[in-house]
Amino acid sequence: MSSTASTSPVATARLFIGLWPDDEVRAALLAHREDWRWPPSAVWMAPQRLHMTMHFLGMVPRDRVPLLRQALKLAVVPFDLSLDHGEVWHGGVAVLRPSEVPAALNALHDRLARALELIEQPTVRPELKPHLTLARHAQGALPPKRSAQIHWRVARYALVESIQQPPSRYEVLQEYG
Repeated sequence: MSSTASTSPVATARLFIGLWPDDEVRAALLAHREDWRWPPSAVWMAPQRLHMTMHFLGMVPRDRVPLLRQALKLAVVPFDLSLDHGEVWHGGVAVLRPSEVPAALNALHDRLARALELIEQPTVRPELKPHLTLARHAQGALPPKRSAQIHWRVARYALVESIQQPPSRYEVLQEYG
């Protein structure tokens, strides 16, 4: 008599914690994106995918999602974020970022990191590099000569699943704020 162990894979979700612009900020981002000079290879981020990642968690077992939802319930003290510097990073990623990072953004990032540590949830990239991706495959793109002045009143964040199967999309699992 033989027995075989179950080899079924653990269901996982690709997760991150991000800041989501409201409709007004999203409209300003889209208008600013129009002012860039783009190479034909550039692929713009879909409007509903525009966000700023606070913590990328990577592949997480789905059975941990309820624990994450609870652990991430932190009060948000609203703060102002100015997205004013466009640039193209290595690999052709066109971004808009703040030239000065508000202390409140760093504080929120740190508080979220502590909440993740308490439940022993690792992050893929623990450091904060605040930016909003506008386009990929954008080698040679040129931001406008005048700097962007996009004012964002940050008052919430979200736990988000990045679904890779077509059609790829982001699904907000929980909003906080």
